[in-house]
Amino acid sequence: MSKILVSFFSASGVTKSVANKIATTVNGDLFEIEPVNKYTNEDLDWTNSSSRSSAEMNDSSSRPEVKNKISNLSDYDTVLIGFPVWWDLAPRIINTFIEENNLENKKIFCFATSGGSSVNNSFNTLKNTYSNLNFISAKRFSNNVSDNDITNWLLM
Repeated sequence: MSKILVSFFSASGVTKSVANKIATTVNGDLFEIEPVNKYTNEDLDWTNSSSRSSAEMNDSSSRPEVKNKISNLSDYDTVLIGFPVWWDLAPRIINTFIEENNLENKKIFCFATSGGSSVNNSFNTLKNTYSNLNFISAKRFSNNVSDNDITNWLLM
């Protein structure tokens, strides 16, 4: 049976809530992608072009440092990567996570939370950036995600 890692970055708690629900539904292990320097409300102010999140998203080479590492990634066949959609993309810390971990030969599914943005551009950008990896699909979820929504997405 496939062992599933549900990895996620959550700046405000919304993605964490969805990740917890997904991990429970698929009997997966949780791994929080935490930045060394936690994001403050000021950092997340997308209306301020000088805010930390704006600066990171405007610099495609930005790679915020991840606080913790996965020691047993080889145990997993499937890796789910969750994140909030920022500027129609995955936050740059997701690139850090992908680049610091060997995800070759893993099935990768992405899930996102967003007030209204689609996950499509985020997913396609990751898929194109890391074309050597096996990205399967992506889905945007809200806080009230159902078990059926999750299992139907992963079974596609």
